[in-house]
Amino acid sequence: MSTTTTTVQTEGHISSVGESIALESLGPRRVSKDTPYVTRTASVENADGARVNEADEPPRNAHLEAERWNKPRGNIPRIAFAFFSFIIAGMNDAATGALIPYLEKYYDITYTVVSLIFLTPFAGYSVAAFTNARIHQKLGQRGVAIMAPLCHITTYAILAAHPPYPVLVVCNILSGFGNGLTDACFCAWIGNMDKANQIQGFLHSCYSVGALCAPLIATSMVVKANLPWYTFYYVMVGMSAVELVGLTVTFWPKNGDVYRAEHTHESSGAGTREALKSKVTWLAAVFFFAYMGVEVGLGGWVVTFMLRVRHASPYASGASVSGFWAGQALGRAVLGFVTERFGERLCITIYLLLCVALQLLFWLVPQFVVSAVTVAFLGFFLGPMFPGAVMMTTKLLPKHIHISSIGFAMAIGGTGGTVFPFAIGAIAAKKSVSVLQPIILALIVVLLAVWLSFPRLKKRD
Repeated sequence: MSTTTTTVQTEGHISSVGESIALESLGPRRVSKDTPYVTRTASVENADGARVNEADEPPRNAHLEAERWNKPRGNIPRIAFAFFSFIIAGMNDAATGALIPYLEKYYDITYTVVSLIFLTPFAGYSVAAFTNARIHQKLGQRGVAIMAPLCHITTYAILAAHPPYPVLVVCNILSGFGNGLTDACFCAWIGNMDKANQIQGFLHSCYSVGALCAPLIATSMVVKANLPWYTFYYVMVGMSAVELVGLTVTFWPKNGDVYRAEHTHESSGAGTREALKSKVTWLAAVFFFAYMGVEVGLGGWVVTFMLRVRHASPYASGASVSGFWAGQALGRAVLGFVTERFGERLCITIYLLLCVALQLLFWLVPQFVVSAVTVAFLGFFLGPMFPGAVMMTTKLLPKHIHISSIGFAMAIGGTGGTVFPFAIGAIAAKKSVSVLQPIILALIVVLLAVWLSFPRLKKRD
């Protein structure tokens, strides 16, 4: 092999003539068969004229060849089951809102008490936020692939047994922990892929598809088939068992050794500390906090709102929330391409302004048909905001703190997804469920203000 000799300047000093660098290879080196690296390997002549290789591991700023959804080939089934896991997460979150009227009747409880079911998943999300990086370091993505489905199966098995209401509330901590693990793991992983915005859009579309299907299935089982509310969770147990097998098999090679090799400059403690020092992490956390308040608050209470305020039938009310989730699924799939083309900052600003107008229409026109249509369009334009914010965060932060930063931000987001639905229920017990409207409008305005506070992306050479 021919050798090119050159002079290297390091930290402002010129290397001596006797120290020449031989650029031997520009070809790819792989830490594992699933992780393509493109590195520059250098050797240095010592005083005896012998060549000694530099450090084997790539520096932090070494160029990484971006993974794709189909490269390496093992990514295809991994992404498929990550999508399936997000369908289950969507079904988990949306079913609660659709079943609220039936939980009230079954347990003979008030709005405030039934709203507690929204509150406890936050505890699980919080634990996931501060353990996600450590789990990845110790067990890799394999650990998440096993632990999250086990949390789902345990939760749904308990719910299917229709225990006393306090037990039902507490066991939702487990589902929150499982969803917190998969949120950070899959969002950070896909966020570093080629065409990440589009793949993120499809990933979160799967969440919306699950959220679309759950109210339809649950309402049909209760209203049409006259089955008890907890029958729905038999379906969830079966789906979570498939999730466990699929994720375990596909992510089995991605253990802790592989993860540490791919993230040589990351440590669980340092990554979390560095993430919490970043302004972007906190902006993302506040954005997700308000966003999840809108999404879960609207998706969780719109059935009750349509029943009690718009005086719709039980089945029509259940269909209206499915319209919200259908719009969200479509928006994430379609508008992901638009966002990729014109950029997250401009597109999401426009989507938020449209959401303000739609929410005002939903609030001020007291007709069921208008409300159902505007709710569907709200879902459509709200849809791409979550994956867009994830992409903005990954672009603004270094890769080695993605897991810690996104995990923390999503845990705070999970707080919004529990606090605001609970607050709506608690206020509704004293006033009426019509308080949903001003709360949602205020949160959308907060989203717009926070979004405009994100730093601008610097153009890359």
